[in-house]
Amino acid sequence: MTSTKPSSAEKSTESAPAAALHAGTSDPRTLILNNLRQSGIFVALVVIVALFAFLTDGLSLSPGNITNIVLQYSYILVLAIGMVIVIIGGHIDLSVGSVVALTGAVSAVVVIRQGQPWWVGVLAALAVGLAVGAWHGFWVAYVGIPAFIVTLAGMLLFRGLTLRVLDNISLSPFPTEYNQIAAGFLNGLLGGDGFDAFTLLIGGIAVAGYVVSCFRTRVARIRYQQPVESFVLFVARMALVGGVVMWFAWQLAHARGLPIVLIILAALVLVYGLLTRRTVFGRQVYAIGGNLSAAMLSGVKVRTVNFWIFVNMGFLSAVAGIIFSSRSNGAQPAAGNMFELDAIAAAFIGGAAVTGGVGTVVGAMVGGLIMAVMSNGMQIMGVDQSMQSVVKGLVLLVAVAFDVYNKRRAAGASR
Repeated sequence: MTSTKPSSAEKSTESAPAAALHAGTSDPRTLILNNLRQSGIFVALVVIVALFAFLTDGLSLSPGNITNIVLQYSYILVLAIGMVIVIIGGHIDLSVGSVVALTGAVSAVVVIRQGQPWWVGVLAALAVGLAVGAWHGFWVAYVGIPAFIVTLAGMLLFRGLTLRVLDNISLSPFPTEYNQIAAGFLNGLLGGDGFDAFTLLIGGIAVAGYVVSCFRTRVARIRYQQPVESFVLFVARMALVGGVVMWFAWQLAHARGLPIVLIILAALVLVYGLLTRRTVFGRQVYAIGGNLSAAMLSGVKVRTVNFWIFVNMGFLSAVAGIIFSSRSNGAQPAAGNMFELDAIAAAFIGGAAVTGGVGTVVGAMVGGLIMAVMSNGMQIMGVDQSMQSVVKGLVLLVAVAFDVYNKRRAAGASR
């Protein structure tokens, strides 16, 4: 008599979702220690938010101030997305501040000086950003000059071009449509009594998407017998993140509604999160930064990947340039000054490794938010600008030291 019992592989596949409800292969302490680089930055963000909420008597968490943080630091977060990909690939880009200035200047000349429609200025800025990225990518990927030198030259070159394009003067104002990119809000689309219902709906959709994504990831990890947290901790994490997101949406809904720039930023985070984690290009970037020789022996087209890394950085610099010029309602020769350092700091604070091969888009966002909350909180408290720079420098130094500590700890554990 032939047995009809399912095979062990079939049982494993069929029972994976059920196992996801009961598996618990790691306790909280083990999970935190095994993911110290990522878990540490989330803890740091919570501590910093709580600290400045206490020091400012809750003013830093007011609806108006939450909205201001989104508006004031959105372009840094956009740059951080591109910068973390550059750093994962084992490079650095010192020119992004100058590219922000140049793309904003080109847009201003096209729209303000030449009287073209606002969207023509946006397309012109994006084209310039892509051209700058291709310029950098050519020298780094095909000529073989280190990215540090190429982008240092680019920082000087494109700052000079910005001065030439603007004739050393500022241009303003942009038309209302262009200004709405960084200063506009979606409010009242679904009504609401004293709040914007549409903003809450978007927040709810974001939470639902996050829960579904995390559950699918959990099921996949269990199927391949990888460690996960217990189901109780899993639910607690979903509830905590969902609560934070809905609280954030509630604050925005009670201010001016959903900022258009936040929609742009969320779309970029989603797209680049998928690009780095789910595509061949993303895996190749990690491979190049993690072990260049192994990547070459594996057949990765290193030159092509490096070229597109910098083209992408140029594109995101242009997006940041458009957002910054829109918020400033004009273009200035000194725009973008020190933006590259803020973007680099966001990537490193967010868990990127100095030697490449490590980092995430979400981590860079958290790192950027840490910088944004600190800067905003110190401004509310009236802290002198010089002291703000001192604090930012110390935070960056501690973040890199934390990365070095993680490497030594991992090396010691492997012996």
